Amino acid sequence: MVISLENISKFYNGNQVLKNVALTIEDSDRIGLIGINGCGKSTLLKIITGREEPETQPEPNVAHIALTKGTTIGFLEQNSGLDRSSTIIEEMRSVFSGLLETADRLRELEALMAEPDAHSDEKRFAEISAEYDQKTAYFEANDGYLINVNITKVLNGMGFPPETYDRVISTLSGGEKTRLALAKLLLENPKLLILDEPTNHLDFNTIMWLEDYLQDYKGALLIVSHDRYFLDKLTTSTCEIERGVLKRYKGNYSVFAVQKKADTERQLKEYEAQQEEIAKLQDFVDRNLVRASTSNMAKSRIKKLEAMEIIEKPVLYEKSAKIKFEYDITPPIDLLTVKNIDVSVGSGTERKTLVDSLSFEVKRGEKLGIIGSNGIGKSTLLKIIQRILPCSHGIIEWTKNVKISYFDQENAQLDPRKTVMDEVHSRYRTMSDREIRSLLGCVRLVGENVFKQVGVISGGERAKLCFAIMMLERGNVLILDEPTNHLDIDTKEVLEQALCEFDGTIIFVSHDRYLLNKLATRIFEITENSAESFNGGFDDYITVKREKEAAEQQLIDREKQEKAKQAAEEKSVKAYRSKEQRAADAKKRNRVKELENEIARLEDEMSVIQQELADPDVCADYQLMQEKCASLEDMKRLCSDYEEEWLALSEELGQ
Repeated sequence: MVISLENISKFYNGNQVLKNVALTIEDSDRIGLIGINGCGKSTLLKIITGREEPETQPEPNVAHIALTKGTTIGFLEQNSGLDRSSTIIEEMRSVFSGLLETADRLRELEALMAEPDAHSDEKRFAEISAEYDQKTAYFEANDGYLINVNITKVLNGMGFPPETYDRVISTLSGGEKTRLALAKLLLENPKLLILDEPTNHLDFNTIMWLEDYLQDYKGALLIVSHDRYFLDKLTTSTCEIERGVLKRYKGNYSVFAVQKKADTERQLKEYEAQQEEIAKLQDFVDRNLVRASTSNMAKSRIKKLEAMEIIEKPVLYEKSAKIKFEYDITPPIDLLTVKNIDVSVGSGTERKTLVDSLSFEVKRGEKLGIIGSNGIGKSTLLKIIQRILPCSHGIIEWTKNVKISYFDQENAQLDPRKTVMDEVHSRYRTMSDREIRSLLGCVRLVGENVFKQVGVISGGERAKLCFAIMMLERGNVLILDEPTNHLDIDTKEVLEQALCEFDGTIIFVSHDRYLLNKLATRIFEITENSAESFNGGFDDYITVKREKEAAEQQLIDREKQEKAKQAAEEKSVKAYRSKEQRAADAKKRNRVKELENEIARLEDEMSVIQQELADPDVCADYQLMQEKCASLEDMKRLCSDYEEEWLALSEELGQ
């Protein structure tokens, strides 16, 4: 067990947000904590981490928090980050300060043991050796030799390559500081890691790296997230806070959703049955309490009513919003053709091309999900194909009878000075206030919120207002830019259902992988100066990408093997040639020695003949004289040949 909580309650402004919450987290738990905005999730996390105290309550509801000895808790708060004057690498190395001090001490001990007279004092040497063994065991047990490897692995995974290590943290952006805070938490490796919306500010690659990393995390995880795909990948149980009460379900978010629906339907039936029974009992009491003959029977019904444990009506979030997109005119099959357009930002000399020569087609009824890294130009592309922004070259052709309804993630089409009611009324002047309020009620914009200015309502409420307007527009093509941003999980699911039921065409940009997986019939990925299309949803896209990466890696591995094989063969040939060369050189050296001996011999023999030619007896014998002279000439020619051969071999041998 890591931590156990019992009877945790909390009030804010007279409202009870947590009611006697009980939760036990075991060493290997993977828990997803969910609930509507404001339900008390963040409050519970602060109580677990000791940042807030639970309410003081009398017996038997005394709050109790038990933490296992030695338990460490790491907490990443939503939209929080590091803000230090240190560099990135200094901050990451500070996590291992104890191990680094141990490494310094080990070097000191090694120097002491290496001194010439270290063994002169046996007792002192034994003490040094014992300390060295102890610190070495501690250093190895805590992966001291992998400090730099682990730092590099986590920083690279979180989007900080080596060239950023010397950047001062205080100069980073808010998103970078949050990512760095998460990186430091991962390196600290606490027994309980609590993450509040960890996927904010992360791109696809970083999120998927984080998922892979956390799947192998040795401690317990408690995750608050609106990213249902992230929850599905990591969690094995789901805790929901509803009306202040925490209930735990086995399984990830998708399993929870099925169980929750079944529980809600069962509770609704039980609630309706009980309400019917209460109505009957109350009716009996009302009719018979004042009559003497039936008064006792009526009183027994009152006691039964008083003893009855009232079943609360379940919160029917699936009915909290009613979004439905419809259209009147069906366009032709070949809906949109885009050929060789540029995606650029800025103007004049500051104009920057993000993607050049981009081409794609969209058929009627397709659900095209556009993905890519932040800043690659996805939102710009949506505006270009609608001709809201210009492109310097290329063709954009829409078929006839197309009516576009556009959701802008910045809600730029809304006037922040108008009220919610006026925003709708200014577009559809024939609608009565009652009709407008009915429409807004469908997206759960009710009460005083409809009279507030658009600029002061929340991001989620502005998104709902946009959906209400889109329902009125009746477009047969929906173009959506991050439609699930700012929405809680329940509203996301209502929107998803509406989009899945829409049989028109949808072109949408999203980082919501759950939406991409559920809605998209094709994924269109934009990368730097290129784009690629993948049939199916996000899971299909990931499968194809990983298969492609595996194939590319296999090709790289094969090329490495071929190069290694070729290098080995070349080395073998080189070694073989070297052996042959050595043998040839040895033969040449032997020949040089032979030539030197032969030249010396010939010189001796020529010297003897020259002496004989000076002898009077030889000179008197003409025939003998001729023979001696011919022999001398032959020796000179042979000696000259030997000398030339010797000189050539000496040059080859470098002598």
